[in-house]
Amino acid sequence: MDTTQLLKGVLDAAVLAVVNHEDGYGYDVVRRLRQAGLENVADASVYGTLRRLFAAGALTNYVVPSDEGPHRKYYGITDHGKEILATQREEWHQFAATLTHVLTHEGASS
Repeated sequence: MDTTQLLKGVLDAAVLAVVNHEDGYGYDVVRRLRQAGLENVADASVYGTLRRLFAAGALTNYVVPSDEGPHRKYYGITDHGKEILATQREEWHQFAATLTHVLTHEGASS
């Protein structure tokens, strides 16, 4: 199954969950998502999601100097972002349970 379209629908939640665990800069967030099993996540998609979530007030950011290259912009989750994440987690669990039911029962109504 090509999970590209599925990933687009849940990337906000995945990024918020990763940053909720620990602040991170762009490529760090990409790396952590891939380590968690989302190997096909595109760098550009994650960077765009970080910028959009920041603009929406779900994330904050700050710059940390680096001796090994350019300064890094770190992202952290805001209280608003935590509320969004909680809602998206609940919606995901409901959706996953419904789809599991449909797939298990081959779409037949009980």
